[in-house]
Amino acid sequence: MAPNIVKSFLWSISRRKPLEPDGEESTFNRCLTTLDLVALGVGSTLGAGVYVLSGEVARDTAGPSIIISFFIAALASIFAGLCYAEFGSRVPKTGSAYLYSYVTVGELLAFITGWNLLLSYVIGTSSVALAWSGTFDDLIGGVISKFFAENAPMGLTGLAPYPDVFAAVLVLLLSGVLAFGVRESTTINKIFTVVNVLVLVFVIISGFIKGDISNWNISHEELLNFTAELNNLNSTANVTSSYGSGGFFPYGFSGTLAGAATCFYAFVGFDCIATTGEEVKNPQKSVPLGIVASLLICFVAYFAVSAALTLMMPYYMLNEKSPLPVAFDYIGWGPAKYAVAVGSLCALSTSLLGSMFPMPRVLFAMARDGLLFKPLTKVTEKGSPAIATIASGVVAAIMALLFDLEALVEMMSIGTLFAYTLVAICILILRYQEDQSESENYTKDLEVKKFSILRPASSPTSATSKAVTLLTVFSVVCVIALCVTLVQAIDALSNMEAWSVVIVCILAFILVVNTFLIARQPQNPKKASFMVPLLPVLPLVSTLINVYLMVQLGAQTWIRYAIWMLVGLVIYFGYGVHYSVQRKRQTTGNMQIETVSGKAHGDVFKEERF
Repeated sequence: MAPNIVKSFLWSISRRKPLEPDGEESTFNRCLTTLDLVALGVGSTLGAGVYVLSGEVARDTAGPSIIISFFIAALASIFAGLCYAEFGSRVPKTGSAYLYSYVTVGELLAFITGWNLLLSYVIGTSSVALAWSGTFDDLIGGVISKFFAENAPMGLTGLAPYPDVFAAVLVLLLSGVLAFGVRESTTINKIFTVVNVLVLVFVIISGFIKGDISNWNISHEELLNFTAELNNLNSTANVTSSYGSGGFFPYGFSGTLAGAATCFYAFVGFDCIATTGEEVKNPQKSVPLGIVASLLICFVAYFAVSAALTLMMPYYMLNEKSPLPVAFDYIGWGPAKYAVAVGSLCALSTSLLGSMFPMPRVLFAMARDGLLFKPLTKVTEKGSPAIATIASGVVAAIMALLFDLEALVEMMSIGTLFAYTLVAICILILRYQEDQSESENYTKDLEVKKFSILRPASSPTSATSKAVTLLTVFSVVCVIALCVTLVQAIDALSNMEAWSVVIVCILAFILVVNTFLIARQPQNPKKASFMVPLLPVLPLVSTLINVYLMVQLGAQTWIRYAIWMLVGLVIYFGYGVHYSVQRKRQTTGNMQIETVSGKAHGDVFKEERF
């Protein structure tokens, strides 16, 4: 009895959704073009970080070499983007990483992925709304914050100092726009994105006109003099610079790499394109092109803005919170800060839209599959998931109104990185998955021609597919162990202590061997309009980067994340596992097979009797 229950349980959580499920029809309108997707990707990725992050990373972590940091971060982001692009061309439906996981690795991991995405989008939406409110409040002299701080203070732990009504209203208003129609919301997004890009072009041109190349080669003596002046000292004797040693790499190449880890998060947001699969006119081509193009545009923008900023003024004098206005004051172009303020608000608007746009679509996809509540599948005549949009907007508005989100922002990183990791893993499994027709032909050839077992298969079989899955799982375990070792033993590695070097070398060797063994297996011959190059290396490198960033997050973040996941698992096992549409499909299919089988046996008995 017990083995049957366990078997049934394992079957239920590992069932996969077919690419073209019976009875599932899209209720969305295919109205989006490639340009709409590029604008959506650029708008959600090129947020307020471009106005703030460059100054923060350049001053404290990388110096002028921040342009190298952005290059490394963009390269790492493109690895994840390419994996999304292939799935977007193969599975042109709404749901993003949730759906990609469902068709590849099964229902439970798909639910976990979807639940992680919802975490990222809710916290992201609330955080950007608060940033928009704060930026606008600064422009009008802090009137809003002063009023609510005096008249409605909240002194409870975990809550904000005062309710941010402006941020909550902003989220609700934008939810209404999104619920009204996808076409209208993408039009608004394009307008804000164009304004944002024009402001950034102005910043870049200004930087290269007024910039000074000597700011990329600042001497150590200049840093000591600045530090002495900062501390009101008359001499540089016994003064230690807090801003590195000068030059293009003032904090060394390790500082450049640390800056790249921070800059990686600046490219988060492109995955919102993957949720539009059922709303695009030609998803097989537009989704991959939209993802790759938006990442390249964002890289050029981040690279050029950070270069202009560090050319305009010495990196050690940059302001961490508002580097561009201070830089324009430094070169004597003070009024330009108003253009920067407009660009910053437009960037925050597109970033807010980019966080809110995919959230209801993931909710819709999970509800359509029966894993979340059915009312979330309601769609308007214009093809907008209105109930899911309003529901997610209300939750995000409440969080923006009441909670102090600083402690929760790192949880957003876990959700995003988990989704990136699983999509990379799914690409490996999908590309080496068994092709039924080819597998049957190959099996017949084996029976007739008596091929040697050492001869490699021309196409994937059940055995090679399972082998790749096992090797992939083992590779992920090695990646996790390697990343944990790197984080825990970073000081030992820098001192080249024997034990740390040996462990890292062993794990790296195992990972290389696994990669070689996976590469030796035959791939599925089915082609897509876009396919990830350099398999299996690129998905595994993407996994390594994502896991490394995840294990660097603090223990408190992981505890909060565990609580969020516990809530999700209660919903899945209490509701989703019972109302799963795929469960009903498979149960009905099995009943039909048993009925047909019973009839066939009955016919045989009749034939034998007569």
